[in-house]
Amino acid sequence: MVSEATIEKVLARFEEDAALFEEAAREFGDQQPELLQYLLNVPEGVLTPEEGEYLLYLAIIIWQSVCEAYGQGQLHSGKAIEATEEKNWELWEAGSGNFNRRLDAFFENTPQEDLLAFVEDALTLDEEDEESNPPVTKEGAEPMFIALKTLIDLLTNQRS
Repeated sequence: MVSEATIEKVLARFEEDAALFEEAAREFGDQQPELLQYLLNVPEGVLTPEEGEYLLYLAIIIWQSVCEAYGQGQLHSGKAIEATEEKNWELWEAGSGNFNRRLDAFFENTPQEDLLAFVEDALTLDEEDEESNPPVTKEGAEPMFIALKTLIDLLTNQRS
């Protein structure tokens, strides 16, 4: 399991030195080109430009955290990405309620609870304190969650 401590260590390192984040982003593109294309090729109009940048930022944090916990993983194909995303959308559609209630099904039987909690926290909007909110719209939160959950599933498959 990727621990909260590992995620926090990666976040702190990137916050201290932006060049380390840029280096990690290049490595991610080199080592997982199809995953990077998947994240960059969200259909036009689904995410705002800020959401697209934030999605990539969160993905790099997740990827780096997984690498620190498990080492480099296998290369993922477009078919594997598509199948995993479809499975996640099916689980999402089977749920009901608001954004956070729909996430409950994803937390059941997952060995990556800390990574999912990181994503949930990163995408959750605070209606009382809008200034502290991430650059995420209510409409963008769903596809961003599915994309990041797909990334987590692929990067941690059989490595938990």
